[in-house]
Amino acid sequence: MAVLDESLVDWIRERAEALDTRADEGDGLLARLAQSGLFAAGTPGSAVRVVAALAEHSLSAAFVFWAQRAFMECLLASPNRELAARLMPDLQQGRLAGAPGLSNAMKFLGGLDRLRTSFTTGPGGVRLHGAVPWASNLRRQGFVAAIAAGDAQGDNPAVFAVPHDAQGLRRTPDLELLALRGTNTAALHLDEVPVEESWQLHPQARVFLPAIRPVFVGLQCGLGLGLARASLRAAREALAGAQSAELAALESATQDLDAALLAGLDGGRLRERPRELLELRLRMVEMAADAVRLELQALGGRALLGSEGRDFARRSREAAFLNVVTPTVVQLRKDLAKLC
Repeated sequence: MAVLDESLVDWIRERAEALDTRADEGDGLLARLAQSGLFAAGTPGSAVRVVAALAEHSLSAAFVFWAQRAFMECLLASPNRELAARLMPDLQQGRLAGAPGLSNAMKFLGGLDRLRTSFTTGPGGVRLHGAVPWASNLRRQGFVAAIAAGDAQGDNPAVFAVPHDAQGLRRTPDLELLALRGTNTAALHLDEVPVEESWQLHPQARVFLPAIRPVFVGLQCGLGLGLARASLRAAREALAGAQSAELAALESATQDLDAALLAGLDGGRLRERPRELLELRLRMVEMAADAVRLELQALGGRALLGSEGRDFARRSREAAFLNVVTPTVVQLRKDLAKLC
């Protein structure tokens, strides 16, 4: 059974280039994904299939799905069941965008950056200060962002959900990205943003974020998996029946990665074996890069022609983007070194 319905595939294909290069094309994407019922995917394994299927046609579409699903995973893991019950219906229907603005916090916990947000405690809750340098799915029609903030000493971070209309919260214009422009990616500035206790996702980020990280990272593996499939398919078509041992080997590797992800996420194996998960995540980036390289070699000079090479050019930009998605390649290698 196809993971995506044909009408959605056609819709994405028609807009793949625009979703990658134009910020205004992202406003209707979330609602269109929800219209196809994609956010009802139950297990992490089924969600990975959706990510990969979307990434075959547009990494922007896949990344927006990932962001929405990642925020939903934050709610599912939160002890704040009232907040989850309140927000989940609108998230599933695409009426509300979920932004996991936790990249800086994940780097902070990994020793790669300082935490750029803080909170002070007062009557009725806390007030947030600072900035989130990078967050995606900040849809202007309405979003809620997951943000980790530390106390005045920069320690004891907690995780909060912050709605787009909170007083003192400012969304910047979209970042001038070289790819994935349709993902509503911007920065957030927080100036004395009041947050009531009912919006707290977890009081201890050092407990909460490591617990949700395996699902975050596992779902991300679908990004490179789908991109690799698309490039390998294009390469095989360009070869027009000619044999390539390297192409066949990489096609087999994508199947192995797919099987390892589905079994490992749904069975709990990858949660219990962080090294294996991080190795799969790093392999995802390398696999996508190898597939795009093979596509270029198969296309030859046609890859540089605007009419024939447009999809290749987009996929090459998408493959570069995978290197800097948190956890970045640098962070992955550092974390793997710690686990040796």
